[in-house]
Amino acid sequence: MVTTLDLPSQILLDSETLKRWTVEEYHRLSKLGLLDSNERTELIAGQITVMAAKGVPHVTALRFLAIQLDNFLHNKPFFVSTQDPIRLSDLSEPEPDLVIAQGDASAYIDHHPEPKEICLVVEVADTTLKKDCEIKDKLYAKSNISEYWVVDLKHRSLHIFRQPTAQGYSSHLILSETNEISPKAFPELSLDIASMLPPKS
Repeated sequence: MVTTLDLPSQILLDSETLKRWTVEEYHRLSKLGLLDSNERTELIAGQITVMAAKGVPHVTALRFLAIQLDNFLHNKPFFVSTQDPIRLSDLSEPEPDLVIAQGDASAYIDHHPEPKEICLVVEVADTTLKKDCEIKDKLYAKSNISEYWVVDLKHRSLHIFRQPTAQGYSSHLILSETNEISPKAFPELSLDIASMLPPKS
């Protein structure tokens, strides 16, 4: 008689026993076709993670914010990058929803933006709020990203993380859609949080 084991649907392994991939190894896996080209992935602290599918509200919110920031930064020495990689360390190359980086696109023909070149990182959260606010915040803080936002679509609010430390951000504010926010790097810009969000259905 053959018996089967009733295994849990999720098995948690000790993080210390997992293989940690470097950015170079991650790129090599992609070039060799060992990563599914139909799946969007990113490298977080040495682990290859699958990125959540982006629904219409997510895409709409990102588009609204990107247009506003693009218009403001016109003729300024900064540019907006959306859903592109940034290089945080030898073990982390995430693909945040939006980044404001110094210079223009031609400054990054040989490398992805690095922390010293980044003014703001934004993630749009539909189904990923916990990951964005409890994992990625630590990643960005440890990399000394000066300001990090999470647009919370479900609760129609904005999480603002500032004052990075090695343990995480020491400042975390949550503003409702009735408020305005100015990026730390651009205090002269005032954005309505409601303008980042899709209209209520």
